Amino acid sequence: MELKNSNKTESFLQKIAKTFVRRKQDWSIGIYTGESPFKLSSPENIQNPVLTAKDVTDITAKFVADPFMVYENGTWYMFFEVLNDVNNRGEIGLATSNNGFNWNYQQIVIKENFHLSYPYVFKVKDEYYMIPESYEANSVRLYKAVEFPTQWTLVKTLLEGDNYVDSSIFNFDEKWWIFTTSPQGNTLHLYYADELMGNWIQHPQIPLIEENLNTSRPGGRVLVWNGKIFRYTQDVEGNYGNQVRAYEITNLTTTNYQEKAIVDNPIIKASGYGWNKMGMHNIDPHQLDNGKWIACVDGYQIVFVFGMAQHKQVKNMTKANARK
Repeated sequence: MELKNSNKTESFLQKIAKTFVRRKQDWSIGIYTGESPFKLSSPENIQNPVLTAKDVTDITAKFVADPFMVYENGTWYMFFEVLNDVNNRGEIGLATSNNGFNWNYQQIVIKENFHLSYPYVFKVKDEYYMIPESYEANSVRLYKAVEFPTQWTLVKTLLEGDNYVDSSIFNFDEKWWIFTTSPQGNTLHLYYADELMGNWIQHPQIPLIEENLNTSRPGGRVLVWNGKIFRYTQDVEGNYGNQVRAYEITNLTTTNYQEKAIVDNPIIKASGYGWNKMGMHNIDPHQLDNGKWIACVDGYQIVFVFGMAQHKQVKNMTKANARK
């Protein structure tokens, strides 16, 4: 009898704990440096993370993630997802830095009535463009900076009619290419076009990868370097946002595609402690004038939230992570 009562008491306490205490993924952004785009780590001269939800000043943010950056006239500009705590919708935020290590949050620069994330920013001649993830709008949407870096306008829908996630664009061999994946992150698709705003064509080999949660989902900027192409990919098997691998594309034409894994995989992964204790899932590397590399990355740790008011927020967080 005493054992049964003890079990009932334990069960009751567990139910209370589950009601008032919840776990959530707390994403933030860091800076890594290294000798190559495949050997990067947290530098000793800064304290990561460099940006968190607490740095966002114009809205109440749940987290920041998916960073991409560009360098222009002596200033680094970083664009990233800010998850709005009020509507549980991703918006695109901006931060700036004069050295790549110390960052100042500026403002939200793009928001829509649907979720945005993965703000893949790139330059064509003297103009800046961005294709933030907008899978809720069933499209890949191209934005152009009408007043860089704060004012952007939609100029064209490049792809539509499917759920395109974490689309990654690059130029190679006088053509434009886009990698993209399904919401499940288990298939890799490829499209190409002669012009950025031209007619986009489905590659005949798609899906390039199928039923593979380790290698399908894009995880950062596609790197064209020394005449070679490298793509980063998220490992989302088991848990969302585990680590990032790199692959060299050895054959890319309008009819053929081949790739091979980089020897040093994974490129970035969970540190086991602190801000990126549990995992990392995005990287954007840039080569400096001295030949070394700097990259913006993201990572997460598990934090506990308390109280009934947090119950709904944690559920919404889980949904938002699933659709990033």
